[in-house]
Amino acid sequence: MTDSTALLALADEQYVLLTTTRRSGVAVPTPVWVARDGDTLVVTTGAESGKVKRMRHTPRVTLQACDRAGTPHGAAPVFEASATVHDDAESRERLDAALSEKYGVQYATIRAMGKLRGRRANESVVVRLVAHACRSDSGLT
Repeated sequence: MTDSTALLALADEQYVLLTTTRRSGVAVPTPVWVARDGDTLVVTTGAESGKVKRMRHTPRVTLQACDRAGTPHGAAPVFEASATVHDDAESRERLDAALSEKYGVQYATIRAMGKLRGRRANESVVVRLVAHACRSDSGLT
């Protein structure tokens, strides 16, 4: 199984632990919903969230299967990935379709509650996650 295939298998999990890194080097784990969109994983978060700020300066993140509280499942493997932040309408539409298909009524309820609270679509962003490519010249992943 390639790194990319193994990472994409996380789309079958209810929650994954997305760990970003502060400039100080401190890891910040957050449980998130995740879905597959083509050959990437996607998650959503607030446009002004700490996760977004951290990913913009350090796009390297880790992912691990976890429960709702962020507790990793047993010996679930940790995957390294690169995160890119997208705030365009097409990315949001694709994310909505992927999360709606996976989470169904749960996602629809969350979206409806956000609209009732006056939350606009541009207040959230799409985070695309891809496995790090292996570099044979340095041995780094």
